[in-house]
Amino acid sequence: MSLTWPRTRRLTRRSEYTACYNGGVRHHTRYFVLFVHAGAASTAAGRLGLAVSKKCGNAVARNRIKRVLRDFFRLRQHEMPAMDIVVTPKRHLRADKLNLALVERELAPLLARIGRSVPEEDSGLSRPRTGSSSGCGGDA
Repeated sequence: MSLTWPRTRRLTRRSEYTACYNGGVRHHTRYFVLFVHAGAASTAAGRLGLAVSKKCGNAVARNRIKRVLRDFFRLRQHEMPAMDIVVTPKRHLRADKLNLALVERELAPLLARIGRSVPEEDSGLSRPRTGSSSGCGGDA
């Protein structure tokens, strides 16, 4: 069991991100917004994209957020559903207080629910994407 995170498990193109934003389903937690798109199930494994804007802090803060999120998904890659997921932190997330335990509490239950259900049938947890969002998820 390898714990590397190869390029095939990442969203790399703008079109892949916009497909998640426009065709995916939003899932909210206290500190994150996840955009889940099941349309790219052509790959056997799920793919991850991170969108951390400058409104989340300086480069050091943004890189810490991305590093902790990548580590969470790297450790749980075998539980990840075969969907494209874009994670966007909300503006009020403080990078200096962020650790793997916090991300685990926030995203592990949501990742389990996403894996058990088809996103379009997920009642009460998601809303279709409408309008534009500002900042790190727009729901600060």
